[in-house]
Amino acid sequence: MSQPVSHRLPDFPWDKLTTYAATARAHPDGVCDLSVGTPVDPTPAVVQDALRAAADSPGYPTTIGLEATRQAAIDWLARRHGVTGLGLDGVLPVTGSKELIGSMALHLGIGPGDLVGYPALAYPTYEVGAALAGADSLATDSLTAFGPRTPRLLWLNSPANPTGRVLPLAHLRKVVDWCRERGTVLVSDECYIECAWSDDPAERPLSVLDPQVNGGSLDGILAVHSLSKRSNLAGYRCAFLAGDPALVGELLAVRKNLGLQMPGPQQRAMIAALDDDAHVDEQHARYAARRAKLKDALESAGFRIDHSEASLYLWAQRLTEAGAEDCWDTVAWMAERGILVAPGEFYGAAGRQHVRVAFTATDERIDAAVARLAG
Repeated sequence: MSQPVSHRLPDFPWDKLTTYAATARAHPDGVCDLSVGTPVDPTPAVVQDALRAAADSPGYPTTIGLEATRQAAIDWLARRHGVTGLGLDGVLPVTGSKELIGSMALHLGIGPGDLVGYPALAYPTYEVGAALAGADSLATDSLTAFGPRTPRLLWLNSPANPTGRVLPLAHLRKVVDWCRERGTVLVSDECYIECAWSDDPAERPLSVLDPQVNGGSLDGILAVHSLSKRSNLAGYRCAFLAGDPALVGELLAVRKNLGLQMPGPQQRAMIAALDDDAHVDEQHARYAARRAKLKDALESAGFRIDHSEASLYLWAQRLTEAGAEDCWDTVAWMAERGILVAPGEFYGAAGRQHVRVAFTATDERIDAAVARLAG
């Protein structure tokens, strides 16, 4: 009898946080939940209006999506991120980026005996996708770690979850060249690309679709983008894939057979969100203010912030006289103050002495967390 698929998958990490969550929720003033990067601010009115206007949608959508949806993605990538050379056959709307990431290896025909690489510190879905396909996986930031084996698929994540790290241009170029020399499919998860906080041009997030990175060719590379963070659309499940038309075509062929389609009303909402920059700038300002408050409070409370130049998280380490604290001890220390954070161990062994602190809570909850850290 074959092994059930669920037995191949890693344990769901958030189940380990239950006891600490109960402690934090018992705080007299309620919990400040900074563990998950879930948007809490309103979905922009321009997006809600577009969804309502498209509510009469009796027919089936196509897997490839509306031409207007794909064109909106092309226009946004060009306008905001300097991407050129992308055509309608190089874009595919999808229902949430996590579903796409989790199924990518399987849909590309990767399976037993193949290797999938992903960052040493990463959210678990890259590993889950490899396990679902029955492939081997390796978590590493070093290309030499693969040794004689050539990965069929390599994931990048910049800006990164959980660390907020931004990969520089030279590194991105090196990875693109390395993958092309070996025939490795390179997929960059760029869901936090508009959540950058540094004024240093060297720390500006770049897409692998940018001609500065790929030399003007999209061959062998794909980028995944989500509107959940930038536009408060997590509940709408709006995302898209863009890049090499040949790879997009492979995925499209599989997804057609599975009936994987983004609903029509959501596509209209996505067009409205991609076409409007004003709401993105407003939300960016909200997050910047929350981040600044929380960062100052953590540093005043004896924490060190590493990386965190982008994304919606602070990658924090609590320093004691004995040195850097174990992440679970930090989680417990925070929970006693009614603050719930994510242990760095969730994202790989290299995160054992860090916690991930999200600043997606409301202004009121951020202020409460700041006050508790000061106390």
